[in-house]
Amino acid sequence: MIGKLYVVGTPIGNLSDFSPRARETLASVDFIAAEDTRVTQKILNYFDIKKPLVSYYEHNRRERGEMIVSRILNGEVCAVVTDAGMPCISDPGQDLVYLCHEKGIPVESVPGPTAFATALAISGMESGRFTFEGFLSTNKPSRKEHLEELRSETRTMIFNEAPHKLKATLKDMYSYFGDREIAVVKELTKIHETVMRTSLKGAIDFFDVEDPRGEYVLILAGADKTKEKQPPTLEEAVENAKNLVSKGVSVNEAAKTIASETGIKKSLIYKELL
Repeated sequence: MIGKLYVVGTPIGNLSDFSPRARETLASVDFIAAEDTRVTQKILNYFDIKKPLVSYYEHNRRERGEMIVSRILNGEVCAVVTDAGMPCISDPGQDLVYLCHEKGIPVESVPGPTAFATALAISGMESGRFTFEGFLSTNKPSRKEHLEELRSETRTMIFNEAPHKLKATLKDMYSYFGDREIAVVKELTKIHETVMRTSLKGAIDFFDVEDPRGEYVLILAGADKTKEKQPPTLEEAVENAKNLVSKGVSVNEAAKTIASETGIKKSLIYKELL
């Protein structure tokens, strides 16, 4: 008989947030796959739960994932957890869930707190539509590409960030996005939980004086839709017309076509082309 995989949410700070069902599930499974066994062991000790732990994290997920799936296929029941919050979201547990579905293994949720949703809820920022972007890469080309892709994003954007990288991240965001509204949320559910509503420039100035401490979630306003819909300039229109000319379209026809698309007078575009 095939076993089962439970995806179990753990507290993001305050252990009182650990649900009775989550505790019962961890106490009932055969073994637990944990991102950091030391962190999970502390939770188990606090609630007097004694279960074997298997290390499952980014750098061993392929090899260890196959082993975990094999055990479940042989009838064992496993729970996967992360250091804090809901596993399998921006987390190697996603691969384990995929493997289980691929092998026909039942996957059941035991939901718990999620940092990005909790931060958004207490930020007061626009929450009708949002995008979770996780951590920005420390690799400069990847980081640049990620930020470039988000320049025109109109939805609220949510990022995670570590304290030692926060200053650089805020400055990069200011460089790519300009001075937008931001909520800097730290230490969720802990004693020093804080929500700071400010601008990117204000946040940069604040942390130039105060050293960042704790884990951060950044809630950043999306691009202004009205600015995104500004009509093209004459220079842009002429450039588009030049592209048509380079493809064999006559100057007159190119000016006429771009004028109809942009609303800029044909005579102005034609003059610049000549």
